[in-house]
Amino acid sequence: MSIRVVSANGLNLPALGQGGWHIGDAPDKAQIEMAALQTGMDLGLTLIDTAEMYGEGKSERLIGGMLAGRKRGECQLVSKVYPHNAGRGRMDASCDASLKRLRTDYLDLYLLHWRGSVPLAETVACMQALVKSGKIRRWGVSNFDTADMEELWAIPDGPNCAVNQVLYHLGSRGIEYDLIPWLRAHQVAVMAYCPLAQGGSLQRAGQGYQRVQTLTAVAAKYGITVMQLMLGFVLRQDHVIAIPKAGSPAHVRENAAILDVSISPDDWATVDRAYPPPAGKMPLDII
Repeated sequence: MSIRVVSANGLNLPALGQGGWHIGDAPDKAQIEMAALQTGMDLGLTLIDTAEMYGEGKSERLIGGMLAGRKRGECQLVSKVYPHNAGRGRMDASCDASLKRLRTDYLDLYLLHWRGSVPLAETVACMQALVKSGKIRRWGVSNFDTADMEELWAIPDGPNCAVNQVLYHLGSRGIEYDLIPWLRAHQVAVMAYCPLAQGGSLQRAGQGYQRVQTLTAVAAKYGITVMQLMLGFVLRQDHVIAIPKAGSPAHVRENAAILDVSISPDDWATVDRAYPPPAGKMPLDII
């Protein structure tokens, strides 16, 4: 199994990672969730995404516990700061708290979770200070649309942004119209959250019989599940990183297995006819 590498403004990241949303929420699931993350690491899914918001630190604590017996260089850690903490006097403390929960002394990526009231210029200055201090290696944003990115690029040091983490799956393709082309042109990687449409619900796309039948037929042709086909759809873009959450080792292995499957252009065209790309600008989809 070979995992494609994506360049995020000079930072190399694996195209398939692991998401930490809702991980750590239920104590009775902690052991299987840690086993899932460990399985992913063993399979090469070494990019792990979390946030201070996820369970108010519970996700970071569980991931930190999972990593306790491993060398820090074996993984690339991503966390996110609340918008209200993304300014002077607060971001440094938020980052320190995330580092403590994750049991590490640096983050590979630190993202602004979404835009808030703190001016972007102030947030960028704080991010740059964290890079200088060694607490983070690179920084990025999340839930930014094209206009937001253009505003960011006009700020001193704004073009140091490495990643924009946004909702992207087969049932939510609006970013293909203008955001993905903009990010590709500026060498900012797309990090797709909820690439499996939250466990199979193709939100806002509808679940008409013909559509579902199309996915089932294409998946069956390759001996894979519909979930694997949906993940393959996100991964077919060379500038996109997918971070699906997997709550069990079996689910992680299923996610990783799609890396060995090559879907033909004709079959992707069939999928595109069922779930067509956007014909014009659409509002940014956010969960």
